[in-house]
Amino acid sequence: MLKGLVTDIDGTITDRHRRIHTGAISALRMLCDHGVEVVLASGNTSCFMEAVSRMIGTQGSFIAENGGVYRAGYTGELRILGDQSVVREALESVVTFYREKGVTLDMYSPTYRFADRAFARTVDPAEVREIVRDFPVEVIDTGFAIHIQACGISKGLAFLSLAGELGLDPADFLSVGDAENDIELVKYAGIGVAVRNAPEKLAAAATWVSGKTYGEGFIEALERYMPYFLER
Repeated sequence: MLKGLVTDIDGTITDRHRRIHTGAISALRMLCDHGVEVVLASGNTSCFMEAVSRMIGTQGSFIAENGGVYRAGYTGELRILGDQSVVREALESVVTFYREKGVTLDMYSPTYRFADRAFARTVDPAEVREIVRDFPVEVIDTGFAIHIQACGISKGLAFLSLAGELGLDPADFLSVGDAENDIELVKYAGIGVAVRNAPEKLAAAATWVSGKTYGEGFIEALERYMPYFLER
């Protein structure tokens, strides 16, 4: 009944300290061994996603930069969505604003980002949104980092395109997430799960909410829906 799984990483298959749950790794490998397409979705860079996919043992499909980049399998073409030029302009305004206040932003892997720009959550996300309000960008607060992304980019929309390239329907997937940037991902999948540590907006969009948090909640979700995969 289900042919694929798409899951967020930080806060979903990790603990609150970003340590990956070893039980989640075992569960993901088992799904792959049963022919289930496993897609990792994150705000991280594509090179990070490549490494994590190989180390976990998935088929290589991923969504990176909160939907700004995706790839189907290890040999698929890297798809880059959005206009990074407007992101760079917006970021410069943010950098200038905080520089004048004596604050230096801690940038996250700028060399390896193709669609967005991300920095440490050491400043107020609401203030960042105010600074860039006149730019055609969105500010995404994942709880782990602040991202500036061109409007119209999301994990959910990248998922729709990726599913098509994989020859699958979004309804064939179980999705799991923990943050507001996972809302579309949860809505577009056949079954959408929010782990218990998710905010109310994501929980309201989900088919089901786990009783446990973080990686334990992910394991709980797979135990609940495993028959949907194995009875295909």
